Amino acid sequence: MLGQLVLFLLQVAIGWFLAPIIYSEIPVPGDFGLFLYAILFAIIVFLTGVLGAQVLRDVSQPGSATLSMSLVIALIAAAIVVFLPQIVQAFPGNTISHRAFVLAGALLGYWIKR
Repeated sequence: MLGQLVLFLLQVAIGWFLAPIIYSEIPVPGDFGLFLYAILFAIIVFLTGVLGAQVLRDVSQPGSATLSMSLVIALIAAAIVVFLPQIVQAFPGNTISHRAFVLAGALLGYWIKR
C-alpha cells in the first residue's frame, strides 16, 4: 500500500514537471496543445509506473492496456476541457487548471486499469 502511494505521488510530480519541458520542444498549432499534454501525461504516468514497479515493493508491472486506458481517459478529459468548458468551470472555486484536469484523467485511467 505504501509503495502504491509513493508511486502515485511520483507520477503526479514527474508528470506535472516533465510534461511542460517536453511540450516546449514540440510545436503545436492552435488549441491542440491540451491534446498533446494528454498524450504526454499518459506516457509519462505509464513509464513512471513501469520504472516504479521495478524499484518499489508491492507494486505490480502495468500492461499495455493500462497505457491505453490512461491515454483514452486523458484524451477524454482534454476534449471535455476544450469542447465543454462549462463542466470544468462548475467545480467549486474554479481553481483547477486545464493541465491539472488532463493529468487527473491520465492518472485516473492508469489507476482504474490497475
